Amino acid sequence: MHTSESSRSGGGKGVGLGLALVSALAFGGSGVAAKPLIEAGLDPLHVVWLRVAGAALVMLPLAVRHRALLRSRPALLAGFGLLGVAGVQAFYFASISRIPVGVALLVEYLAPALVLGWVRFVQRRPVTRAAALGVVLAVGGLACVVEVWSGLSFDALGLLLALGAACCQVGYFVLSDQGSDSGEAPDPLGVIAYGLLVGTAVLTVVARPWTMDLTVLAHSADMNGTPVAAGLLLGWIVLIATVLAYVTGVVSVRRLSPAIAGVVACLEAVVATVLAWVLLGEHLSAPQIVGGGVVLLGAFIAQSSTPAKGSAEPVAAGGAESRLSARENAA
Repeated sequence: MHTSESSRSGGGKGVGLGLALVSALAFGGSGVAAKPLIEAGLDPLHVVWLRVAGAALVMLPLAVRHRALLRSRPALLAGFGLLGVAGVQAFYFASISRIPVGVALLVEYLAPALVLGWVRFVQRRPVTRAAALGVVLAVGGLACVVEVWSGLSFDALGLLLALGAACCQVGYFVLSDQGSDSGEAPDPLGVIAYGLLVGTAVLTVVARPWTMDLTVLAHSADMNGTPVAAGLLLGWIVLIATVLAYVTGVVSVRRLSPAIAGVVACLEAVVATVLAWVLLGEHLSAPQIVGGGVVLLGAFIAQSSTPAKGSAEPVAAGGAESRLSARENAA
């Protein structure tokens, strides 16, 4: 599938908008389904391995179909698997084992700050005032979410793990957009399929799944007092929160501008927080809710301030090459 800039207009944007919405909703439900499994006795890395390996098995026929990618884009496949699959999922699932699902996702909204900090201080390129304002708002909102006035009441390691997920998300979106402007983008389904296979290989070494207690999957997991079949939760994580989420997410990145995609992706944090509140009983305080809203507002401002391609204006998220980096943090 070769997606050019022309597919980001007209009907292509309409389809992309719908796909981005589906992806945000699907990704948003992953933490709520995974946390009961972790609390039932599965190690977070084992849950990640089951998620990625299961999705890789489902996508295996597509990997065979697009095997030419192994020769033409080996670096892209390796990077996507390492960062966009193994890194994102491992850091995120490890973080939700220590901090609330909603907080873990909101921490990922520091990604615009990471990208802009790299652009401003490492690449020494100017950034727009709106982008800087967005970052300030996001950081300030995050301070409310983690309640810094309470002496950082949340687990510090859990917050660092969530930040690690944000860093890997940058790589996910940058790699998802590779070649889309030149019309030479590799088929997204092939990239996802091999990314999942690479992720499975990496996680197999790290997670050592042979030490997993598989008996947990034969029983029920507790979801805020309600028993739910562990196998059902795993099926949701694999088919909906991974296969469907990745396919719709990567395809939408190819069709949308980073600003539009970033706005839609903000729904992931909203969905995850609401589901965690309703299904897991993870209630957030009033300051945390307000802070979460400020984080989303800051992320929106930072993402939507990216200048058009070819513009001479200061960059907001690493310029045309890495404009997807700004959007990625939202997913």
